Amino acid sequence: MNAESPKARVLVVDDHSLFRRGLIALLAGDGRFEVVAEAGDAAEAQRRAAECQPDVILLDQHLPGVLGADAVAGLLEVAPAARVLMLTVSEDEADLARALRQGACGYLLKTTDSDVLIQSLLQVLSGQSAVSPEMTSKLVSAFQNLGRQPLAAAAGAPAAAEPVVPEAQAQVVPAVSPREQEILAHIAKGASNKEIARALGIAETTVKIHVQHILRKLGLSSRVQVAVFASQRGL
Repeated sequence: MNAESPKARVLVVDDHSLFRRGLIALLAGDGRFEVVAEAGDAAEAQRRAAECQPDVILLDQHLPGVLGADAVAGLLEVAPAARVLMLTVSEDEADLARALRQGACGYLLKTTDSDVLIQSLLQVLSGQSAVSPEMTSKLVSAFQNLGRQPLAAAAGAPAAAEPVVPEAQAQVVPAVSPREQEILAHIAKGASNKEIARALGIAETTVKIHVQHILRKLGLSSRVQVAVFASQRGL
């Protein structure tokens, strides 16, 4: 997205008006976004989404009378082109898994830095996923649990879910270097680039380059997919 691109249209959904106002102010200060609507509950969010057809919906998990994850399908039904990015205080593995299965393309904690939030919005708008590093290991755990004790069944949702990593890729051992395998292991634990750099005694920019190489070699598009791949291969 460059300066000549049209602004991304954003719907902000959160029942805490003070937090909602802060988000709107943050996005208003960035010329790449336009907040076209806001809502404090799921029903209002669905009405506003149908009216405004946003490009991305920032959605809280805990809304009055309903979980945000349970509102995702309805929002996508009335605004099928929208991308839903959860923004919540919940670090619960079941909430994460349910939101992604219902169609959310990302899951961020409200403790996320503002610059990371902006970058995550750009990622989901470009068709990628975005998950807070603190939640990556829980995503891997949720993925592993699908074959043993499906979280969806416990929550009353359909048990079927598409794998985060294509099956064909999961069966292939890519030509990753020993250093890249070390970085894969850290990503699988949910470590950020800064944490990986500190653990391995290398520069953060070097870690970023390695991650880019890993993504290219694996044919994946996000750290989330890398984490699941690493778990599948026991790396």
